[in-house]
Amino acid sequence: MELYQGIILGIIQGLTEFLPVSSSGHLVLGQIFFGITQSQLPFDISVHMGTLLAVLVIYSSDIWAMLSSVFRFFLKAVSFKPISHLVNEDENLHLAGLIVIGSVPTAIIGLVLKQFEHVLFTSEVLVGFMLILTGTILWVSRNYYFSENKTKGLGIKNAVFIGVSQGLAVIPGISRSGTTIAVGMFLGLDRHTAAKFSFLLSIPAILGAQILSVKDMIDSGLTIDSITIYATIASFITGLIALKILLTLVHSGRFHLFAPYCWLAGSLVLLSKII
Repeated sequence: MELYQGIILGIIQGLTEFLPVSSSGHLVLGQIFFGITQSQLPFDISVHMGTLLAVLVIYSSDIWAMLSSVFRFFLKAVSFKPISHLVNEDENLHLAGLIVIGSVPTAIIGLVLKQFEHVLFTSEVLVGFMLILTGTILWVSRNYYFSENKTKGLGIKNAVFIGVSQGLAVIPGISRSGTTIAVGMFLGLDRHTAAKFSFLLSIPAILGAQILSVKDMIDSGLTIDSITIYATIASFITGLIALKILLTLVHSGRFHLFAPYCWLAGSLVLLSKII
């Protein structure tokens, strides 16, 4: 991989990780376009960690609040002090618990699909079809922005369903952010809550996937080079920008505007295999 290729792929990862157009799908297409056929595991791990860092920066206050609540909970639990009021009243503790619950189906589905990664991450046709599916999900979500019945709060059922949709987003072409936010709105969450939970839920998913990948990288004797470092910096910077753009679009009710792009990109990919 040349330096310019690494930086371009890092920018693609940063932009598409949060914009609802599937980062894995675009990375697969980008590597195919550049003719990169060798294993890029260290590169993929690093650029994903760059975008994870962007989430940590944007949601740092929420993350700190949840960690503080969890720490207080365990501190009181080991001291045999009453904790029922924390469970019932602490919203940050409640949110942390739902993130754990939502991460379970994500992990199960992710581990199952990992067995088929040699097929999933090499098929342009699959990416094309899944991009069209993502576009359709985004377009349908436009009907769920401004419903007067958006009064449901986060619950276990919602966390599980959103976790399932996040697990399925391992398939290249399915947007993780687009699908999880849309599913949250389909379940009755307001768009602000759906977006917040989507990105907080992405933290353990991305981190867990990369930890497993690091083990594979060490076993394979692969190392991180300077190109990967520059690409990671690019993914972090563009990830910050993309995340802020997406949150603006979600909050203003224009999230679905990425649907035509997904349809076009998916159709072009499929046409390229036919012509």
